[in-house]
Amino acid sequence: MKITGYRTLSTRHAWGRAVGDSNGWIANAVTEVPILLIDTDEGVTGIGLGQHADIARVFAAIEGEDPRAVSALYDRMLAQVFKTGHQGGTFGAIGAVDMALWDIKAKLADQPLWRLLGGRDRFVPGYASGLDAGLDNGTLSGVYADFAERGFRSAKVKVGVDAASDLERLRMVSEILAPRAAGAPRGAMMVDANEAWSAKEAIRHVAALEAHLDLAWVEEPVRRWDVAGHRIVRDGIKAAVASGENYTGLEQFRPLIEAGGVDVVQTGSVWGITHFLRVAAYAHANDLAVSPVGYHTNPLAAACTAVPNSVGIEVQNLTEPLGISVDHQVEGGGLVLGDEPGAGLTVDVAAIEAVAASAWGAKAGPHVRPQRAGLGHLTSRTVTTS
Repeated sequence: MKITGYRTLSTRHAWGRAVGDSNGWIANAVTEVPILLIDTDEGVTGIGLGQHADIARVFAAIEGEDPRAVSALYDRMLAQVFKTGHQGGTFGAIGAVDMALWDIKAKLADQPLWRLLGGRDRFVPGYASGLDAGLDNGTLSGVYADFAERGFRSAKVKVGVDAASDLERLRMVSEILAPRAAGAPRGAMMVDANEAWSAKEAIRHVAALEAHLDLAWVEEPVRRWDVAGHRIVRDGIKAAVASGENYTGLEQFRPLIEAGGVDVVQTGSVWGITHFLRVAAYAHANDLAVSPVGYHTNPLAAACTAVPNSVGIEVQNLTEPLGISVDHQVEGGGLVLGDEPGAGLTVDVAAIEAVAASAWGAKAGPHVRPQRAGLGHLTSRTVTTS
């Protein structure tokens, strides 16, 4: 069997609400979902998701190769671009190819990917994550009520601007997700600042929250590369520190882990399955938990079943992008994976091509860092209990 070519297309996901974080959000969001199809000479096609604009740079490393050699082909792609580096969009292309190759490998084995990877339990614990910085309290309540109906008891709320507002929203979400059965344990509450703070800002802001509630972890409290800042925050708060979703390559985790700056090691779902497995193994060797951040269709769920240190997966929505169906159910506070061979993705190309995709929003939308981010030293973090 040989890899013969690739095809690209793009669909869209209508969230039905605003999505974003402390860096901005889009009202009534419709987001782009890039799809990569890897074709073979035996008619088996693999499906990968995520930005892959640099696919032409890495495809030469896999063209004509047997797609079942997934791990070796992953390293061939890294070697293909070693002079200019594999960061950013290039790593996204490698991740999308990697997903597609694992999909092909599982289809050829006539097994669901979670079984092929060595998983024993098809259930993947999860936590609700509404990407909710742009939601008013009424909409916020409705979003998490929907998650509660699917059995979710844990959640991650976007924070970073105002501690009093953050506390109010955290309390609201916690009560919505609280179990109704007497004596049942409550879930965990996490917060995500998306790199909004300096280290000292983070400690002040989190301390104001921890004076009134228990937090399981604080995610990306400082800039992703600020290893010393991560350690300062970790030493200065009670909650665990989670980080790593924006690291493109195993080598980028080494300074953070060696410095003791993280408790929950995260990977981006769009960086691929092999990346997640390698990061999970490195984290496990350092007695650290691992958890992938969310993305459309939860593409790393299968891999979570196969590592011993996974604490669960972020679930961001209860619907799927246009033209993509997924062989799993969202229930019981997590994902129940199905038995369809491969990664469980089916793409309706005709339906997707009939509708033009929409991308992330304008200049005020997500991923545009505010000018005063990390410079809030003169802003009070005082929170009252009233």
